[in-house]
Amino acid sequence: MFRLLIAPLLLLCISYSIKAQKVDPWKITATTINPADYYGVTVANGMIGIVSAPEPFKIKDVVLAGAYDLYGRGRVSNFLRSFNLLNATLDIDGKRMDAKAATGLKQELDMQHASFTTSFNYTDKATVSYTYYSLRQLPFTVLMDITVTAKKDITINSSSVMEAPDALKDVQNYYNEIDRPHVVISLLTSSAKSPTGKLLMCASNTFLFNEHHGEEPRVIHEMWDNNMHLMKFSKKIKAGETYRYSIAGSSITSAHHDDPLNEAERLTIYAKLEGRDRLLNFHNKAWDELWKSDIVIEGDEQSQQDVRSMLYHLYSFTREGTALSPSPMGLSGLGYNGHVFWDTELWMYPAMLVLQPALAKSMMEYRFQRLEAAKRNAFSKGYKGAMYPWESAETGVEETPVWALSGPFEHHITACVGIAAWNYYCVTQDKTWLKEKGYPILAATADFWASRVERNGPGKFDIKNVVAADEWAENVDNNAFTNAAAKANLQFATEAAKILGISPDADWMNVSNNIPILKFTDGVTREHASYNGEGIKQADVNLLSYPLKEITDPKDIRKDLEYYEKRVPNEGTPAMTQAVFTTLYARLGDGEKAYYWFKDAYIPNLNPPFRVIAETKGGTNPYFATGAGGILQSVLMGFGGLEITPKGIVQLKSVLPANWKKLTIKGVGTEKKTFAVGK
Repeated sequence: MFRLLIAPLLLLCISYSIKAQKVDPWKITATTINPADYYGVTVANGMIGIVSAPEPFKIKDVVLAGAYDLYGRGRVSNFLRSFNLLNATLDIDGKRMDAKAATGLKQELDMQHASFTTSFNYTDKATVSYTYYSLRQLPFTVLMDITVTAKKDITINSSSVMEAPDALKDVQNYYNEIDRPHVVISLLTSSAKSPTGKLLMCASNTFLFNEHHGEEPRVIHEMWDNNMHLMKFSKKIKAGETYRYSIAGSSITSAHHDDPLNEAERLTIYAKLEGRDRLLNFHNKAWDELWKSDIVIEGDEQSQQDVRSMLYHLYSFTREGTALSPSPMGLSGLGYNGHVFWDTELWMYPAMLVLQPALAKSMMEYRFQRLEAAKRNAFSKGYKGAMYPWESAETGVEETPVWALSGPFEHHITACVGIAAWNYYCVTQDKTWLKEKGYPILAATADFWASRVERNGPGKFDIKNVVAADEWAENVDNNAFTNAAAKANLQFATEAAKILGISPDADWMNVSNNIPILKFTDGVTREHASYNGEGIKQADVNLLSYPLKEITDPKDIRKDLEYYEKRVPNEGTPAMTQAVFTTLYARLGDGEKAYYWFKDAYIPNLNPPFRVIAETKGGTNPYFATGAGGILQSVLMGFGGLEITPKGIVQLKSVLPANWKKLTIKGVGTEKKTFAVGK
């Protein structure tokens, strides 16, 4: 069933906003925890992700960026669950604290400092809370802070549990104590091999106590089975007293370090001797620095919280100074095998490039370091230059399962990478980077398109047999987005060469000028040569207006919008399409339609209790970072009017939704400028 009317959802959005009063712009709180309808939220630092669970002192998943092995779906590399190093137990007077024992259970994500807190009461004996962090300043290290306030005299028994996921093999468990005159360090450590034995995965943790040396609780080690062991202690607490202790841990693999077992313990020792206060101080400062680049919405509290949540997740899933790039689900789990698609370059990357160029640089470094693999991929298909794989993991070879035709045929990814490289230069104006890394990508991808086209006469340099950006269109000719993206790639390679004083290949512009963009007789852009009005999975033609700037006449933009917005089914399609509609309608000055599509892009995709975004309406696979990236672009480039140009970021005329009083975008670009739109 295709969408014809927008009024019903507008009413839904209005009623929704009426109910959602006094929404905290920084904290998302859940006071109703239903394990049967619970979708965890992620705390991450761009390297290690921790996914929440409804049960007290439990963690659902620990995911490490860059750790892949052959496992599970599709006979290709997959993300792996790492050791669960933050599971814990707490007994009060012999009673285990679980969901049955806890009353007044509350969980809260603090986006400002990337922390997750659970708190509850236990009868009339104690109140308990714990907060965990994926420390921003230490890529492989996490911290959990636990506080028990006694209402009566009580005895607590607490354990830190190290648990290996079932997929790992040859698990080895270790326990060591390092005794120095000023400190005793108890190390709970495990190592294991990944499913094929390719990786050595290691984790270690330790308790941090506040007592003076020599007065700390005695720690005891227990071995349960090959996949689990723990260390524990006991403590008596008097009525009215508050007792606090922490668990610091590190997880790392041979994909990140040549000696991961010793390094995991060294990192944990480092955290122990830094101490809880210094660890949190540096963590908070790092997040304060990130939030200097922010989006502030006045007049719509729920939209403010939701947009900040999207920004929080993208900040959490990326890290400065790496050669890593986020997958569609970021570090929220094993979704899409942790592979990197066009989701990065077209959907997540632009928002990061505008607000955090250093994070965007890591994404581009990922592609640069895999340029040689892309060249080998082009060679194997009979083409020149570099052909980036549809799904990429550690090595940069094609990682799409063979049953998915997108692997051999969804070629527009190559243009997306080339365009992203050009846009990095546009925002940063970094000619050194352009010469050393950007231009090699641009030239190689341009060479690919020059060899990829079939030269059938002037204006007919056809690109045949591709999977379109609209993935329901398989093995079609002259797909609108593929063709327009190829044209842009060729043009940008030419411009980059001129900036660097290099003579560009004259054939690049010859090819660009002869790639066709098909039209129906009424002037509507035709999605591909055999397209006749079928339903579409996701945005394709409308991307020619933004971000490609292939179609610039407002009349043509509106004509394409009004045609294709009616061809997106109500269900089963990813969230990004509506974000494109939002951006274009905002730029056309239609605030009502722009706001409708803004809400339609994510409200039906939200899952409880933390409003995490699934890929589709009613979907249950959060967190869909791709959708978040698209929606952020609709705010930045749509309502905010920001535009990336060869001279930097400028602001175009735009329009706000009726209920937004003001939109302020802080910390834009390398100069950290502020842009605002008001009424």
